[in-house]
Amino acid sequence: MENVKNKKVYVGLSGGVDSAVSAALLLRSGAKVTGVFIKGWYPPGMPCTWASDRLDAMRVAARLGIPFYTLDASEAYKKNVIEYLIAEYAVGRTPNPDVFCNRDIKFGVFARDAFERGAQYIATGHYARLQHHTGDAILSRGVDIKKDQSYFLWAVSANVFLRTLFPIGEYKKPHVRILAKKFNIPVARKKDSQGVCFLGPVSVEEFLRLEFGTEIGRALDTNGNDIGTHDGAVLYTIGERVALHTLNAGPWYVVAKNFNKNELVVSHKNTLPAHGAGRVFLLKHTNWFSDPLQARSAQYRYHGPLISGIVEIKNSEYFFTPKYPLPEAVADGQSLVLYHGAQCVGGGILQLCDAYTQKKSS
Repeated sequence: MENVKNKKVYVGLSGGVDSAVSAALLLRSGAKVTGVFIKGWYPPGMPCTWASDRLDAMRVAARLGIPFYTLDASEAYKKNVIEYLIAEYAVGRTPNPDVFCNRDIKFGVFARDAFERGAQYIATGHYARLQHHTGDAILSRGVDIKKDQSYFLWAVSANVFLRTLFPIGEYKKPHVRILAKKFNIPVARKKDSQGVCFLGPVSVEEFLRLEFGTEIGRALDTNGNDIGTHDGAVLYTIGERVALHTLNAGPWYVVAKNFNKNELVVSHKNTLPAHGAGRVFLLKHTNWFSDPLQARSAQYRYHGPLISGIVEIKNSEYFFTPKYPLPEAVADGQSLVLYHGAQCVGGGILQLCDAYTQKKSS
């Protein structure tokens, strides 16, 4: 932030408080700030807040006295995020669309557009930290561990991060709220958004029900007993709490799926012995900011537990072996993000296997 004076910085204004404070901090540091609202793709016939969010972003820009424009990224969002999400769920995996929203939209379409217009940097309201060195960018967790969003940033190109700023990464959320009031930002009291990037109040399950419909299937307990039915295996992910059509008292958690038979295996606890000692994560579609062999911990879901382990490379493939049994069932298709202390080393899309030697011989 100390090097942005008189630099052209394009800020992604979502209409929320975090991006608004980011723009205000850049202005205070002497940057020449332009606000950009990124319009995504929204499910037809479902509630969406994009119009009101855009209005809030415009109000922020007017209050700060900065130029503002809207970037239509709907086509790229539908192709790179929505179609990917649908394709992954259709084969029984659990993707994380926010990861690819960041990679392909915020740090893809938006970044390219901003740089083509003459921006020297882009900035967003992510709770993460970047340190810039000659030809290198180090991504670390945000100071506010409860809000840290480095998990969603593992797939972004390191080259883009060389020209990216995260102004609020050094702050905790309560302090950001205080700054919003100090700067007299019109969205200072606006609640945090929830749900998938750009889908607003629409949950993933609602979206999947709209896309796939329902198909009644059997629900089994871990002993193989038939205990009721569910609305379709495609709608649920491993580890999710599920509402079954059953008289048996819950809560029930999905611990396994037989996707081809449209069956769920459920338990009162979100764990299975099969997901304990000896499990290995195979990583696909990896992206590294630094040497992955230095990683000593990983996360397999946002706000999930930080697990200790080591990375190995076998036949040009990356494997992460947890040091201890996993505390809960894990879904194929999720992002496994690797860390060395607070520094994000990179990550990949996880697949579960018992051991890489067994995988190679199968």
